[in-house]
Amino acid sequence: QVQLVESGGGLVQAGGSLRLSCAASRNTFSMNAMGWYRQTPGKQRELVAHLTKGGTTNYLDSVQRRFTISRDNAKNTLYLQMNSLKPEDTAVYYCNVQTGLGTSFWGQGTQVTVSS
Repeated sequence: QVQLVESGGGLVQAGGSLRLSCAASRNTFSMNAMGWYRQTPGKQRELVAHLTKGGTTNYLDSVQRRFTISRDNAKNTLYLQMNSLKPEDTAVYYCNVQTGLGTSFWGQGTQVTVSS
């Protein structure tokens, strides 16, 4: 079992920045992959940024060059730095990890609201 606690969401004006954090109850170094997803009402959850154990990153096209995913294994924490935020980035953001056994765990989500 892995507990994930997200923080850092909030209300920001368009063009502003936020940094989301996801604190894990287990060593993030052992995770096969980690990622950030987001969801808006009536829509499917979508992958925003993905980070493999080997350090490979992938991003949703619409957040390329604006968002950066990273992790601090010493703190067992995953981050999502979000710059140049747009109203369309408004969503609940979820942290996800996949263990070496292929089990997936989710955080409770944190609301990000970008005003125009």
